[in-house]
Amino acid sequence: MFSTVLVANRGEIAVRVIRTLRELGVRSVAVFSDADADARHVREADTAVRIGPAPASESYLSVDRLLDAARRTGAEAVHPGYGFLAENAGFARACAEAGLVFIGPPADAISLMGDKIRAKETVAAAGVPVVPGSSGSGLTDGQLEAAAREIGMPVLLKPSAGGGGKGMRLVREETLLADEIASARREARASFGDDTLLVERWIDRPRHIEIQVLADAHGTVLHLGERECSLQRRHQKIIEEAPSVLLDESLRASMGEAAVQAARSCGYVGAGTVEFIVPGDDPSSYYFMEMNTRLQVEHPVTELITGLDLVSWQLRVASGERLPYAQGDITLTGHAVEARVCAEDPARGFLPSGGTVLALREPQGGGVRTDSGLSEGVPVGSTYDPMLSKVIAYGPDRATALRRLRAALADTVVLGVPTNAGFLRRLLAHPAVAAGELDTGLVEREADGLVPDGVPEEVYATAALLRQRAPAPTGGWVDPFSVPSGWRMGGTPAETFHHFRVPGHDPVRVGLRTEPGGTASLTFGHAGDREERDDACGPVPPLPGPSSSRLVEASGTRVVVEVGGVTHTFSRAGSADGVWLGRDGDAWHVQDHDPVEASLSGAARSGADTLAAPMPGTVTVVKVAVGDEVVAGQSLLVVEAMKMEHVISAPHAGTVTELDVSAGSTVAMDQILAVVDRKEES
Repeated sequence: MFSTVLVANRGEIAVRVIRTLRELGVRSVAVFSDADADARHVREADTAVRIGPAPASESYLSVDRLLDAARRTGAEAVHPGYGFLAENAGFARACAEAGLVFIGPPADAISLMGDKIRAKETVAAAGVPVVPGSSGSGLTDGQLEAAAREIGMPVLLKPSAGGGGKGMRLVREETLLADEIASARREARASFGDDTLLVERWIDRPRHIEIQVLADAHGTVLHLGERECSLQRRHQKIIEEAPSVLLDESLRASMGEAAVQAARSCGYVGAGTVEFIVPGDDPSSYYFMEMNTRLQVEHPVTELITGLDLVSWQLRVASGERLPYAQGDITLTGHAVEARVCAEDPARGFLPSGGTVLALREPQGGGVRTDSGLSEGVPVGSTYDPMLSKVIAYGPDRATALRRLRAALADTVVLGVPTNAGFLRRLLAHPAVAAGELDTGLVEREADGLVPDGVPEEVYATAALLRQRAPAPTGGWVDPFSVPSGWRMGGTPAETFHHFRVPGHDPVRVGLRTEPGGTASLTFGHAGDREERDDACGPVPPLPGPSSSRLVEASGTRVVVEVGGVTHTFSRAGSADGVWLGRDGDAWHVQDHDPVEASLSGAARSGADTLAAPMPGTVTVVKVAVGDEVVAGQSLLVVEAMKMEHVISAPHAGTVTELDVSAGSTVAMDQILAVVDRKEES
């Protein structure tokens, strides 16, 4: 076994690899960019080395800087994690040339399976069924369009290099092919440095099943069962489980053997995954999609049902050990489900989010495991992948695992950074998910119904009570007239108003009248605009049950409030510009805007003609100039954040009268990008 291993990655996977290195008694070396100087993986490693500025191209993707860090720290091996250079054959070869062991498959296997076109040809020759699609590398845009028409719409555009859904485009209309091919090429080039594309037949309502394989350098190749990865958004997995309810023992053995043959066909060594697309109405007609020549994000669910530490076996195999198992020794026990917690805001169309982690609670134990790279006080930016952590639950059966995962997500608190934790919890409770009736399009079809329309009234009630509560006793006398409670001598308590705004929602006015015994009557309404702040509240919606609220407990980390006879518990974090509350996997930053004019600052130009950045990121493409005439829906700019592109389109036909950014500009959320004056109709 190695004495020192450099972990060439960041975030939760770096933390997870470091954990196993510590258990094996192996010294760990972390690397970090300037953006990650205070990151958790840096603190948990035995040694940490700065490798450059924030851009990945100058740090985590720099082979020279990684090899220099390994040399300076005496590392004998490099674990690449996943993402970045994990599937880069050039990096694997450079490690070997530098006398380092690359903890992964041989460079030739990475190169072969990293080229999806060659990979399909290779496994097909080994007798593994493949998805019908284009053939040949280096196809031009015109050749891709011709292949798509020959296959028949709809089709799936895929980068030949890389994975993780980056650059993939489902195209249903022939008229959209040219634009989608251009967009897929840009994203593939940015993500993998290679814009080669292929096109495949799209299978409606498919299931995504993958097989974990493990191979040593002595000829043993095993499969460790399957994982169901059908719950996806934008071709990105968000929920994974093992085993799949779709497979029986016969089909599991058949797909497992196909995966083993695929691994043998490229001389694979180490842990890897063979992915299959499976028609939901005919599971026996499965097709090879690709092979991931690395550890998968979802590997914990396989670990939990097999009892094997895959990172440990990666290290053991890389150091030359033989696998001590035969296929018959691998047994699957119980059920495990994983949810990916990402920095994205479901209320804003799942756009990437960011911020500083003000309060953090991540469940562990009782059948629950959280793999995370988070820590309190650390900022989450838009430079890297949006995944923050993974919450995994295990149980003797699927129902128990799902129940435990829902509870764990409800107990997950990441205040300061909007996440999808609440959305994931609601998705797991969906009847189709509970029944195991899955397909890769289910999440997209049901997403709107899984995103709350508004903020629960108890959130605003709690924020108002926290604003108005009496100061904590300090041992001295408190002047009752200095406490903003609404209390008046010899008269009816006055009603005080608080105006709040949750980002992504309309401002709300909360009227609060203090009653004897510490309770308060509440009214709710819209905050109105700057001219009619107190008079334009409109109808006041009734609270469920009695219109009363009581602050039961308010500490630095916990708030308990009773609203309408129902008790609610929140996590809390102090903030100079608002109140942060979290519950059931959802988190709210409630900004106190009193006067309401504060909520309108910086938005004087907002309106139907104005195009603003939907997320913090970088402008990668500008397709127009001031004075250009545009049509409704025309693509004007592209903003990229966390490896995701967002196209900014013209809201209507007109003229571009302002353009405040250029390619390469860094923009903040809601920053004005351009203005398109509406074309007057004749």
